[in-house]
Amino acid sequence: MKSAYEIALERMAERGIEKPREDGLSDEVRERMAAARQKAKAAIAELEILHRDRLAKLTDPAAIQEEEDGYQRERRRIEDRRDRAIEKLREGG
Repeated sequence: MKSAYEIALERMAERGIEKPREDGLSDEVRERMAAARQKAKAAIAELEILHRDRLAKLTDPAAIQEEEDGYQRERRRIEDRRDRAIEKLREGG
């Protein structure tokens, strides 16, 4: 599943808009961006492990769908939080 940021980059490329460059950012900002990405990656990995564990215990199709929906919502929330943090860093916050 692609993050909102990755989807936005693809749409920009389709419209001929150049990808945002990070070379004008300081090393500290780039490190903080990498840390935000790594934190989100770890949270998603943990979420996926817990999701698979819960799915293994379920047999009811409605409960399985509810679990899947919850997983997708939480994953999007983590990705959105990561993307907002990175954008804030890009803007100098």
